[in-house]
This record gives sequence, structure tokens and C-alpha cells, in this order.
Amino acid sequence: MRVLFAAPDALWPVWAPVLTRLAPEMELLRDADPASIDAIIYAPGGPVGDLSPFVNARLVQSLWAGVERIVTNPTLTQPLARMVDPGLARGMAEYCTGWTLRAHLGMDRYAQDGTWRNGLTPPLAQDRRVTILGMGKLGRSVAAMLRGIGFRVGGFSASGRPDDGVEITTDLSCALSRAEILINLLPDTPQTRGLLDANRLALLPQGAWLINPGRGTVLDDAALLAALDRGPLAHAVLDVFRAEPLPPDHLFWSHSRVTVTPHIAAETRVETAAPVAVENLRRAMAGQPVLHLVDRRKGY
Repeated sequence: MRVLFAAPDALWPVWAPVLTRLAPEMELLRDADPASIDAIIYAPGGPVGDLSPFVNARLVQSLWAGVERIVTNPTLTQPLARMVDPGLARGMAEYCTGWTLRAHLGMDRYAQDGTWRNGLTPPLAQDRRVTILGMGKLGRSVAAMLRGIGFRVGGFSASGRPDDGVEITTDLSCALSRAEILINLLPDTPQTRGLLDANRLALLPQGAWLINPGRGTVLDDAALLAALDRGPLAHAVLDVFRAEPLPPDHLFWSHSRVTVTPHIAAETRVETAAPVAVENLRRAMAGQPVLHLVDRRKGY
């Protein structure tokens, strides 16, 4: 099979050796006659914007979990698969668990200033309510790790698909009202943009924490700052933003109740993601069902 590697040049030396080792039957190309290409491996920022010449391509395999930068491309007529990488899911679970524990244990209370603060005892994890917005593969991985520690985990899911040990709701207001710690993992779609606005943030319990490693577009930035200044939010941990890199003069950098991390919550790891890509390419070539196919109506 002839596969075009339509991703930024910096990714070629990282991905090409692994992909060709796993699939020796594949001819991995950086440039070729579009009509000769059987499939495309894609990442934003690569050389291909117009997909219409690739009339024989049976699959576009994204290297990213988020597909908002390709799913709306009007020249995309081929099936599109997003990356569901077990390493990425594990990384997201570890990130969310680490910051959840920081919020839960009140680690920021203990300034190293000579003051003995031993009157602040947190509840046990079993008495702390954590809510996850978005119960796809990443949300379920996060929920499983948090449940393993003992947290009371609830989830908001538009589909309402059940998950063992997690109280799933399709009612966003209900999900927010119980969230002492709120983790946003919703994708970027027309329905989710600006979803966490002033009215919805006001539903959170007083003193709640927000952890957002999902998509920056889900948050109304001005409403978030107001919720931090006037309640109910106590702190926000933000890993994703409407503009990245986050501009140096953005108010998030200087706000005492905001922690900024530079979009590092979950990275696609070639050693765990490449087998997923290869499996999907083989499926497409054999006419078998493709894994993690994107529903373009939903945008993910």
C-alpha cells in the first residue's frame, strides 16, 4: 500500500522508522501523484490542505485525538479516523489524577513561610465528588484511575452511555452542580464552544476546582476569570487555550488562582500510537471496518 505522510517535516524522522518497521508492506511517501495514494497519515501543519486530488485514498488517519482542524475541511471526502492512543489515554489519566489530588489535598495551603497549618484536614477521596465532562476513551481512562483511588466519580455524556462505577448523566446542570472538582474533556465542536459560560460556571459548588486539558474553546475566558474573582471557583488548572502558545500578556499567567500548563497533558506517543495507525491502514486496505471513525455530523 502507498501511504502519504501528510504531517509536519519534524514528525517524519520520529514516525517513519516505526511505521515502516511495523508495516513492511507499506510504501511510506512524503510526495507522490495523489491518484496513486491508497491512504493518508495526517497531522495539522503538514503539506496537504486540499484533499480532493486523492480520489483513491481509502482512509485519512489522523495522528491527533482532536480532529477539529481537518473535519471541517470541505475537500475531505475520504473516511477520517482519529487517533485513540493507549499511551495518550494513560498520560491524560495521570495528568488529571495528579491535579485532582493537588486540589483534593489542598497542597497549595502549605506555604513554606514558618506557619504551622495543621487544622485543615481534607476529606477522604471517597467523600470528594469529581465530575468529568466528556466520557469518551479519555474520560473513561481518567474515571478508572480516579475510581481506583476511591474518588466519587460522575460523568457528563451526551450519549448517556453507561460506565461501571460512574454516575453518568446527560443533564449538564446536574453534572456541574455536584462537581467539587470538574475535569473538562469535551471535544471542540459547534455545540461545545463557549459551553462553560457565566451561567453554567455559577452552578458549581463554592470552592470548586476546574481542570481543563480538553479544549480551550469550551471555556468563556472572561466568565472564568469572573468566577475565580467572585466565586464559585477556587482555582483553575488550564492546559489548553483558544490561542496557543498562550500570549505572554494574557491574564491567566498572572492570576493567583490560575495554573497554566503548556498543552502537555496528553501527547501522542509514537511507540503506542503507531500500531493503532498501522492496524487502521490494514483494515482500510482489506475493506474491513475502520477503528475510531469520525462522525462528521458530531465533529469527533
